[in-house]
Amino acid sequence: MPDTASVTISDMASAADADAFRTLNEAWIERFFTLEDEDRKLLGDPVGQIVEPGGAVFVARMDDAVVGCVGIMPVGDGDGEYELVKMAVAADHQGHGTGRRLIQYAIDRARAVGARRLVLETNSALASAVHLYETTGFRHLGPEERHASPYVRADVAMALEL
Repeated sequence: MPDTASVTISDMASAADADAFRTLNEAWIERFFTLEDEDRKLLGDPVGQIVEPGGAVFVARMDDAVVGCVGIMPVGDGDGEYELVKMAVAADHQGHGTGRRLIQYAIDRARAVGARRLVLETNSALASAVHLYETTGFRHLGPEERHASPYVRADVAMALEL
């Protein structure tokens, strides 16, 4: 079992981190679904698509290897709403708290940049992910509260008021 105490989380800082962000996300998406155009756009250029517009990408490292990642990016009309995007943890590190630590790190950073709300999209087939989001304070959004999604697979929308 991985020792999550030795996992550190920081901002994406290199091309290698960006590659790990892409690779980790592609692995889980392709295991359950199909890569979509929006996946390719964000994963192919996380600096241009997530960081430069005012967001951030975070990576979890253990023994110098990236074992997880997540991003936050502003959405909407600049009213303080951010989206939690591209959460992924390497298969051999799942179930040991790395995902929860990444989410909490992202929440803390969103608050630090003045976000008022975090939203996310996922799929109901990913029951453990949905449960993790619920236990970190996210609530399910009704159809009338949801933004139009660029993802075919997104059938769950959640939000956390900050």
